Amino acid sequence: MSERAAPFHCPYCGDEDLRPHETGHGAWECASCNRAFQLKFLGLLTRGLRRNDVEGDGI
Repeated sequence: MSERAAPFHCPYCGDEDLRPHETGHGAWECASCNRAFQLKFLGLLTRGLRRNDVEGDGI
């Protein structure tokens, strides 16, 4: 899969009216709140996933 995922909601107002922004890759603009933002994948964490279901731990 070579395509990047698009955001579903604006991180500021939560609206779904998003369009690619002219500044380039990963940049989006929200027509509802008139803000522009950029998304960037930083990488995988080295610690990996940790489970918290050790026997004996209560809620």
